[in-house]
Order: sequence, then C-alpha cells, then structure tokens
Amino acid sequence: MGKFYPLLQAYHHEILVEAGCDEAGRGCFAGPVFAAAVILPKDFFHPELNDSKQIKEAVRDELRAYIEEKAICYAVAQVNVDEIDEINILNASFKAMHLAIKKLQIVPEQLLIDGNRFKAYKKIPHHCIIKGDGIYASIAAASILAKTYRDAYMKKLHNSFPHYNWKNNKGYGTEEHRTAIGQHGLCEHHRKSFNIVSAQIDLFD
Repeated sequence: MGKFYPLLQAYHHEILVEAGCDEAGRGCFAGPVFAAAVILPKDFFHPELNDSKQIKEAVRDELRAYIEEKAICYAVAQVNVDEIDEINILNASFKAMHLAIKKLQIVPEQLLIDGNRFKAYKKIPHHCIIKGDGIYASIAAASILAKTYRDAYMKKLHNSFPHYNWKNNKGYGTEEHRTAIGQHGLCEHHRKSFNIVSAQIDLFD
C-alpha cells in the first residue's frame, strides 16, 4: 500500500473567495523568508497534497506545477535578510504574507493563515489555524509554493557559498551548517539577529 494522505478540507467558507497563506524559512539561519498566497477552485483536489514538511522534495516539485496550473491565482513573495534583522523574523513573516496577498490578481474575501498569529491585512477578515497546512487545501498549497520557491532560491545561493551546503540544508541550523559556520564564519546571507552558534562551540559547553 502507498502512503496514506489525509483528505484536506477544500474550503473554510463555501461561498467566499478564500486565499490560503503560509510561509517558509522562518526558523532558518540564512536566506530570506518566503510566503505564498493561493486561491483555489472549490473543487480542487490532489491526493498527495499535504503540509509541505510531510512530503518528499520530488513530490513537492510535482505539486508546485499542479497548483500553479489549477489555482485560480497565486503569488509568492520574500523578505530579505537585512529586513529580517531590522524588523525581526515574526514581522518579516507577516510582511512576506502581506506582499504575497497584495500580488494576487483577485482580491480575496477571506484569508486562511497557517499558525496562531497574524497581522491583519487591510480589512480582509482572516482566520489563524494552527497546523492549517494539514487541514485546508489552500494553506497546504501555499506551503508547497513557499517551500519550493525558497528551496530553489537557496540552491542558487549554494553555488556562490558551497561550503555551507545550502543545496541540502536550505539554510536551516543543521549540525553540518553550524560546523561550516564555525569553520568559515557568517556571510552576508546569514541572519545576524539570530543567536547563531557553531556546532564546534557546543563541544566546549
């Protein structure tokens, strides 16, 4: 038997035009935070759609193409490292979502936000849903787009900074990444506002 995927809810409100929103890269040591906003048709379905963290990379890439083809509209935005350090990662995540919503070709009547906090965007009503990317299709779709766009961005950065191995760790604080920071120091793409320590330092704790 293949892996079982939960049946996601197609919508929160049957009539309102809803946009699902999610971010990727909030906890990373390096690189921008990305966010996506997606408006899906009410009958949208894909058997493997789920929270992006629960899906293998190859499947995420397939889903990205499917979502982009079938969505009524979608948008992806990012906030760079300098601004993350200036306004903090939580506000940067909210701003990335706002930028994505603003880029949508259709103005949504309701927003479905993954997580428990959000800064209201204009006067559009919103609902914060904890683990919403495993509940609503539009949030799951947004999580797929945000994750795949960010991963592609980090793979490009890897070409200029191969010693951090961002093509694999995508900027997250893995032991490998932290060891590389201990050997090579921080670069322009690291978030200076984060308390980043190398794995080598831990050896002396």
